[in-house]
Parts: sequence; structure tokens; C-alpha cells
Amino acid sequence: MRALIIGGGVAGPVAAMALQKAGWEPVVYEAHAQTIEEAGSYLTVASNGLDALRAIGAEEPILEAGFPTPVNVLLAAGGRRLGAVSNGGSLADGSAAHTIKRARLYAGLHQQLADRGIKVEFGRRLTGADTTPAGGVAARFADGTSATGELLIGADGVHSVTRALIDPAAPAPRYVGLVNFGGYTPGMAVADPGTWYMVFGKRAFFGYVTDPSGGTVWFANVPRPQTSGAERAATTAEQWRQQLLELFAADRGPATDLIAAGRLELAGDSTYDLPRVPAWHNDRMVMIGDAAHAPAPTSGQGASLAAEDAVVLAKCLRDEPAIPEALAAYGRLRRDRVEKIVAEAARASSNKAPGPAGRALQGLILPLVFKFLVTDKSLAWRYDHHIDWSDPVTPAARAA
Repeated sequence: MRALIIGGGVAGPVAAMALQKAGWEPVVYEAHAQTIEEAGSYLTVASNGLDALRAIGAEEPILEAGFPTPVNVLLAAGGRRLGAVSNGGSLADGSAAHTIKRARLYAGLHQQLADRGIKVEFGRRLTGADTTPAGGVAARFADGTSATGELLIGADGVHSVTRALIDPAAPAPRYVGLVNFGGYTPGMAVADPGTWYMVFGKRAFFGYVTDPSGGTVWFANVPRPQTSGAERAATTAEQWRQQLLELFAADRGPATDLIAAGRLELAGDSTYDLPRVPAWHNDRMVMIGDAAHAPAPTSGQGASLAAEDAVVLAKCLRDEPAIPEALAAYGRLRRDRVEKIVAEAARASSNKAPGPAGRALQGLILPLVFKFLVTDKSLAWRYDHHIDWSDPVTPAARAA
């Protein structure tokens, strides 16, 4: 049984490895050309994501190329500590959430594909797909080539082509009101390594963490209208930097020092979520990861949920008697969990730049929230989620 997997980011490679373990023949089709550049920013893989990867023996790239970041500390613009909370739980062996550069995560996953003999074809952008008379699916690519298999899996992100093929009326991604920037400042350690500091600035939100080498990873979420391709093309890195310096000039903390001395690795990136997609699949096509349910980056769960999806889908295809039944079981097992996380992330994103009155209220309420409501115990359902590869998809789970 051949699976055509569209997308070579996180969800696609993990799905390929899980499906191979389940006895399928996966092939990954990535729209972009192969590159060794380390462009782009950082992400966090939480303990639930590590657990999903561990189910198929694929967690080593994150543990080797990333660094543990188990705690988030929340700060007000003036430097006051508002609270602290887990950044992603920990596994039974103590493995905690890891922060890793996105490009290094991709490279590690693709090396695992090569080690396992899984084929990846680059420069293959999906343009269409149809079912075949024999009951399979045929995919068409922008370069004029095509491929056939028994199943097409859309792991092609928040702007998924697969989504519209499954349902032309599917909702489009929703702009969450924040433009994202990411950077790195080598040789500037501003805190103990491994703790994320999240600052509710007066005009924008800033996060930073010092890595084990003594440099600092940082990001900024700026509330403003979404950027356009024309604006990004017309704005230089130095112009973006000056905008960020102005935004954080009135805040206490290291933001302006880090921005001034660092390199900007991601600029003007409009962020989106995808609250609910009615149809995740038809009989021969299915979506996983951000293509089906993109949370706002505030959740820190995008990569982890994608890994969970991939492993659960493979288990369903392993245990169900036919593909349509497997896809239906996958949807039932995943939808409630991921949509709850997407909804929570949307609420958190709306609190990142509350305005003067909101900041005053925030300073009073957030310490209580992080002491009594947002705690390790209250977040356990998110981070302690466990996938046992050997556990079959039971009739009870199928009907869940």
C-alpha cells in the first residue's frame, strides 16, 4: 500500500516513518527545493510531541539538535514577575520540552527518512488530485509529473492545497492579529539557560531564552494588520529592526539590546490559525497537522500535535480493515483534543498586547491566574498525552 505524503516539514516525515512502521510504502513530496540553509526561526517540541516521536523511535533529532526549555516565566513590561508555568511538561525519564531551530528539526527528520530508506522528492508542488478507477488516488504536480497510490496525506501546512481538494468550501486560515519576528544574538547570555522569559510589553510581546552555548534566541509578536508580499519585499532587515527597537524602547529588560546586537532570522511573518475544518478527509485523502487544525504559535503545540496526528493516523491505518474506516477513526480520536488546544491558543494570542487599561488589569489578574488556574496540574491533559504504538485501535476508541 503506497501513501503519497504532501509536505516535508514536521507532519510529513513523521507520518512517513509511522506508516512505514505500520507496513505501508510512503513517499514524501516536498514543494520546495532541497536546501542546507539554516534559515528561519525556532520552535518548541513539548513532551507530548516527544512522546509521539518516541513511539516510532524518531525523537533523537530533537534531543540532539535542540536544548531543554522546561519553564516559561511571565513578566510585565516593567519587569515585574507575573508567574511561571511549565513550557511543555516532561516524560517519565525526565525529558522536557525542547527548543530547536526549525531548519535543524527538518534536517534531522529528513536524515531519519534517508536512514530508513524512505523516498523524498523535492520541488514537487501539488496542484490537484483525483480518485482512480481502481480505487486509489492520483496526484498532479506543478512540474507536470504525477504519482499514484492508495492514499494521499496532506501535511502541507496552514495554507494547504489538500484542504481545498477534500472540500472546496473548507474555511481559509484566520489571521490572529500578530506579525511574528524571530532572531538570535550570539554571545549574549541574558538569563539562566533553558528558561523562556515572556514579556507582555507595552506595544508588543517579546520572548527570549539563553541557549547552552551562551547565545540568546528571541522572538517578537507585534499586534498590527497582516503584512503583504509587497511590504515584505520592500522592507529591509534593518528597517524591520528599527521598527522593533521603537516598539520595545519603553519596556524594561533585554529586548532592545538583543535586537540591536542580534541577527533577524524571521521578519514580517503574519500568523494564522485554523479553528475548525468540518471535513478532514474523504475516502482517499486526509489532512494532518496544520493543514487540518493550525493553532496560533502561542500554544507551542503546532509541531507536537502534528507528530501526534501522524502516529495516530498510522495506527488507525494499521488496525482498521479499510482506508475509509481508518480515516474516520483518526478524525474521531483527534478532533476534540486538537480543537480545544486551538481555541485556548486563540484566547492567549488576544491577550498579548492588551493596551494601557488592559495592562493594569493584567498586572492584577495574571499572578492569580498562574497561581491558581494555569498550573502544571491544569495543563497535564495537554502535555501528559501518551501514545502507545503497541496498543491497538479498539472498537471503543473507534466510536469515541
